[in-house]
Amino acid sequence: MSCVFCLIKNGEISSRKVYEDDKVFAILDISQATKGHTLVMPKEHYESIFDIPTDLYLHLQSVAQMLAKKIVKNLGALGCNILNNNGDAAGQVVKHFHLHIIPRYENDDITIESVDHSKDYDKDEIFKEVLK
Repeated sequence: MSCVFCLIKNGEISSRKVYEDDKVFAILDISQATKGHTLVMPKEHYESIFDIPTDLYLHLQSVAQMLAKKIVKNLGALGCNILNNNGDAAGQVVKHFHLHIIPRYENDDITIESVDHSKDYDKDEIFKEVLK
């Protein structure tokens, strides 16, 4: 089975493309979690942040920043979330690296939360493990 984003890139599945250069492209997300929800991805297939070359990742982030500024300004959003899921445990559904630009509006019913587990972990131990 082919990757849905590769099929979109190859024109085998239609999409609403909002940006394209020689390395990346951006499309409106089919779900439109909020008005203007956009996906930015590399043309070449990389499954996740663990695979994408750093220079391409930085270029993709630069494009996401440029698009986020335009989306927020032109659609009258109050801000935006830029999200990326890597691996099944993180909720990655399509195994092709991509960033979500989700414009935020008053009362948009989008909730992104985290739980404070600071008392459950030894930060000094985590620090040592991260730096191995």
